Amino acid sequence: MAESSAIPPVLVLPGTRTGRDPQRSLRPGPRRSSAEAVAANQRDRLLDGFVRTVAQVGYTGTRVSDICKAAGVTRPVFYELFKGKEDVFLAAHHHGTSLVFNAMEEAHGQGPDWPGRVRAGLGALLGILAEAPAFAAMAIVEIDAVGPAGRAAREELLARFRYFFTDAPETDLPVPTQDVVDTVVGGVYSAIYRHIAAGRTADLPALLPVLTFSVLVPFLGPQRAAARLADPPPSTGPLPSCLTSEV
Repeated sequence: MAESSAIPPVLVLPGTRTGRDPQRSLRPGPRRSSAEAVAANQRDRLLDGFVRTVAQVGYTGTRVSDICKAAGVTRPVFYELFKGKEDVFLAAHHHGTSLVFNAMEEAHGQGPDWPGRVRAGLGALLGILAEAPAFAAMAIVEIDAVGPAGRAAREELLARFRYFFTDAPETDLPVPTQDVVDTVVGGVYSAIYRHIAAGRTADLPALLPVLTFSVLVPFLGPQRAAARLADPPPSTGPLPSCLTSEV
C-alpha cells in the first residue's frame, strides 16, 4: 500500500495551465496593460504552450509554430521573447525547477530532524511532480533531447540537491561523503525518471518509502533507516503562497 506524502503546494508550474485560456487573453480597450505586463503575459503563455506541446509530441517533434498555436501567441512575438526552442526550454526548466526546489526547501525545513526533513522534502517533490505530469515529462525526460545545454541544466539542478545533506549526521564513511551524496541524488533522480518515462507519473508518491530509505541508509545504517519509515506521514499543511508566483 502506497504511503501518503505531503500534499503539494499549489504551484503555478509551466504547463499546469493552458496558454489559450480566454481569461488570460489580453483585451483591447482604453485601459490597456503596460508593455511589460503584455510581454510577461505572452511569455508565461508561451512557457505553458511549450511544456504542453513537448509533453504531447516530445522536444524533437515540437515546432515553434506548435508552441505559438498552443499559447495563442504569434510567431514574431515568440522571437521577440525567445531565441528559439532551446531557449524556451531552458526558461521553462529553470523557472519550474526553481519553484519545485523552493517548495522542497520549505517542506524540508518543517521536519523535526534530518531524517524527517529528508522525508518531508521528498514527499513534496513526488507530490508536486505527480500533480504536474506535463512539466515532469518536459523537465525530467525530454531534457535528454536538448543536447549539451540540457545536460548542463540537469547537472546544475542535481548539484543544488546537495543542500539537503548539509545537515546530515556526521558518519565515518569509507569513501568521500560528497561522492556518496551525488550517487544517492543520482539514484533518486533515476527512479523518478523511470516512473515518468513509463507514464506512471501519478504513481510517484508511492516511491516515498524506498527513496527515503535509500537516502538515509548511508548515514544511519539499514536498521535505523528502516525504523524511520514508520514515522508519521510528512506534514500536509499548506506552504507559503509566495511559491505560486508566476514568471
